[in-house]
Amino acid sequence: MVKTLHPQSYDDVYYVGDYFRQGNAVVMDLTALSNAEAVQLVDFAAGLVVAKNGDLDRIAPKVFLLRPAGVLH
Repeated sequence: MVKTLHPQSYDDVYYVGDYFRQGNAVVMDLTALSNAEAVQLVDFAAGLVVAKNGDLDRIAPKVFLLRPAGVLH
C-alpha cells in the first residue's frame, strides 16, 4: 500500500513515521510547507529510511517517496 501525505506543518511528521513503520510506502508532498519546514521533514525521513534500511527518492520538487526495505520501485 502507498500512503500519500500532505503535511501542513512539521507536527505532521508523526504520520509519516507511523505509516512507514507499518511497512507502507509513503509519498510525502511538502509543497504546502515553507522551505525550512520541508528540509526538517526530509531530514527526519532520511533518518527514518536509514534506520529501517529503506530508500528515499525525490519524485518531484518537494515530493518524496519513502520505500520500506523490500518494496521495489
